[in-house]
Amino acid sequence: MLDRHVRPQVDPTLNRVARWLAARSLTANQLTVLGFLIGMAAVPLLAAQQSGLALGAILLNRVLDGLDGALARSTAPTPLGGFLDITLDFLFYAAVPLGFALADPATNGLPSAFLLFCFIGTGSSFLAFASIAAKEGLDPDARQGPKAIHYLGGLTEGTETIAALVLFCLFPESYPWLATGFGILCLITVGTRIWVGYRTFKDR
Repeated sequence: MLDRHVRPQVDPTLNRVARWLAARSLTANQLTVLGFLIGMAAVPLLAAQQSGLALGAILLNRVLDGLDGALARSTAPTPLGGFLDITLDFLFYAAVPLGFALADPATNGLPSAFLLFCFIGTGSSFLAFASIAAKEGLDPDARQGPKAIHYLGGLTEGTETIAALVLFCLFPESYPWLATGFGILCLITVGTRIWVGYRTFKDR
């Protein structure tokens, strides 16, 4: 919901840094993989209840995720880059609830399972719409900026998810309630995406 408003504020800075990185022969795919590895470090950190360090790994992952796209656009976007970016993003998002579940299975296990269920819904509805939209030759939403695939927004997009992950780490004792609440918001996103998909594809 907020991505289209946040991107114009952060893109100029990301683009400047991306040009600096491109001048030093770094590639977008290298940033994607590096960001993923750093993000995955949040799992053992969360399991060890080091939420402050985990937050650092999560934020650095998100910064590198923004930079890899900016770097790709400043050089030459590739299908491989888009594939890696999307796949590793979804794995990273799912890894955070796993880390909290490992930290306290009795308290966090069920909220984490619920949140992962909701993430499956947002991810599958997002990717299903994108694949069919590409097959049908639909134009992407230009308001989201250049994307590797057709980007279908919703109530919980990247900005909202980052905010939720930050809150999880800042208030780990409230994780069960925060995870459940964010999961409900994700289910609303799933519902709206199913409705948009139905309206978009029913007559095609």
